[in-house]
Amino acid sequence: MSASVNLSGVGPSDMCLPEVALQLTSALDAALGQSDRDRRAAVVQLVASNPTYLEGWAWLGALGRDTMDSYMAYRVGYHRGLDALRGNGWKGSGYVRWSHIPNRGFLKCLSGLAKTSRLIGDNAEADRCEQFLLQLDPSHTF
Repeated sequence: MSASVNLSGVGPSDMCLPEVALQLTSALDAALGQSDRDRRAAVVQLVASNPTYLEGWAWLGALGRDTMDSYMAYRVGYHRGLDALRGNGWKGSGYVRWSHIPNRGFLKCLSGLAKTSRLIGDNAEADRCEQFLLQLDPSHTF
């Protein structure tokens, strides 16, 4: 059996989500700088005001009160991320690389969804998410 090798340099293109407004990253930094008692509520407030902010959803997942709380935040962030990718011309194929910082919120949500799916016993979903991560950025370890 032979396999062809693509030497032309033409292949799936890289998808790069747009840069995030500096005010959002600054607001997230301020929310994360809150005391342990107030941190999650500050991130919730930020995401409620900016529901398309993928890094905010990723942090909501990381700050979840329990596995299901994290799972829900990661799932919403993942779907918001798919919406953002499609809205920026992604057709369901091509790389979404970790090296492009605005892509990280989506990739963190997908990785978190894989991990929390595994924790709740949804191994089929976890497997799909892990495979998707490998397809989106085979060079990064999540």
